[in-house]
Amino acid sequence: MSTPEPSAAPGPVLEISGVSRNFRRRGGETVAAVRGVSLTVNRGETVALVGESGSGKSTLARIALGLLPPDTGQVKLLGEPLYGIAAARLRRIRTAMQPVFQDSGAAFNPRRTVQQLLAQAVADRSLQGTRLQSHIVSLLERVRLRPGSEFLMRFPHELSGGQRQRLAIARAIAMNPILIVADEPLSGADVSTRGQILNLLLDLRDSSGVAYLFITHDIAIAQAFAHRVAVMYRGEIVEHGDATTVIDSPADPYTRRLVAAIRTLDGPATAAFPPRLRGNGASPSPSRDGTTGPGAESRLRQVAGL
Repeated sequence: MSTPEPSAAPGPVLEISGVSRNFRRRGGETVAAVRGVSLTVNRGETVALVGESGSGKSTLARIALGLLPPDTGQVKLLGEPLYGIAAARLRRIRTAMQPVFQDSGAAFNPRRTVQQLLAQAVADRSLQGTRLQSHIVSLLERVRLRPGSEFLMRFPHELSGGQRQRLAIARAIAMNPILIVADEPLSGADVSTRGQILNLLLDLRDSSGVAYLFITHDIAIAQAFAHRVAVMYRGEIVEHGDATTVIDSPADPYTRRLVAAIRTLDGPATAAFPPRLRGNGASPSPSRDGTTGPGAESRLRQVAGL
């Protein structure tokens, strides 16, 4: 199954327009998890959605992935709606977008080997036998599980947490997506593993032009990795803009509180991180955002203190 082709008209990869979602608690109380959120992600761009636990980030991620219908509003992927369409059509559209979840251990069938898990995900169904195996080895090595042939017959529980997260990324890119929705992919990882995973995600963006909706509670990571930052508080986006502007000159009191926390712990918010990944804040693309070419592997090492 191939990735759907984008429409000829220019436009964002992901469009979230006026989305709201309520949940009903025991006792009949209604809680608004997401309230009137609008957000776009463009080609080759990383948009970080930042907020504390309970702010609605993961609910919005599930809505964006087509897993949880909104009560109001609309979500489009490559100009096509994700809700209110036939199931077969939805399956075709969703191949262009792949998730990487926080709990990589729960993301895999424990009875399947690495080779079996990736074989299910490979977009090119014409690959069989040794050609398929060679492709899977290439995927593993692309996410720095090397040598890839040594991982083929392992089961998920035989991998470390960092290795499982790399496997989750390998499974995502096996479908040749145009967008990856990464929901707290660094949560629980040690400092070294966080830096390695961020470097890997950056390299993939450089080499393939994939876009990211990157959900995190860590505004410092968002500053180092994202082109734009959207700050979410109690189900609403309270501040949104270029990452440098949002973090260096926060306008909303909640954003100021988040930025003040990292400055208190680490000194100036920018001190612990490498130079900006963008040039002038224009909408990025793999060819003109300043992130292509040599040196991509080391750009986020300071995040990990490496």
